[in-house]
Amino acid sequence: MKIGLLHTAASNAPLFEAALRNLGAPEGILRHEVRPDLLAAAQAAGGATQAILLETRRALEALAHGCDGLALTCSTLGEAAEKAEGPFGIPVVGAEAALLREALDGPGPVLILCAAPTTLEPTGARLRALAGAKGVEAPPLRLVEGAWDRFLAGEAETYRAAIRAAVKAGFAEGFASVALAQASMAPAAEGLSHVLTSPEASLREILRRLGYA
Repeated sequence: MKIGLLHTAASNAPLFEAALRNLGAPEGILRHEVRPDLLAAAQAAGGATQAILLETRRALEALAHGCDGLALTCSTLGEAAEKAEGPFGIPVVGAEAALLREALDGPGPVLILCAAPTTLEPTGARLRALAGAKGVEAPPLRLVEGAWDRFLAGEAETYRAAIRAAVKAGFAEGFASVALAQASMAPAAEGLSHVLTSPEASLREILRRLGYA
């Protein structure tokens, strides 16, 4: 079994390896491809244009050879994964979409947090679509203000602390769980209960669809 992962930040690769261990799955089954240029292009354009989404899909197609399943780990570009499964003939999961499905299926109320401003609009659209398909109201989605600037500056601990503060604030408001929409946010969940992350959610979905219990 081989699962291909398309990242836009190299720092996401170890997060998915850690998630794989947490799920008790065999090691060595992940194949990582890193394309930071795709996210950089989206940030420069103020969002994912159709040309950028097409290039992302081409990157997924190239990665698909020899893989049994794929995950696109960038939330800003998640739309590129949504129509790829049929043509590729293998499970293709957007990590963020997997997380949102898991959040909507869990006990509520749930709060969704994201860090990158460019992902706020596509995440919101995806959340509303998934909630609508289930016939439920979309849960609140919030941007962790200023966190992405810390990430871009390489200030990992400050980035993590800002997200943890937002998570704890959500629990203080009465939310039963908090979902972290971007893979880079996952380290902020360490030691906290009822916090969902996209690395675990997406790998859990792919493994289930591939018949791994």
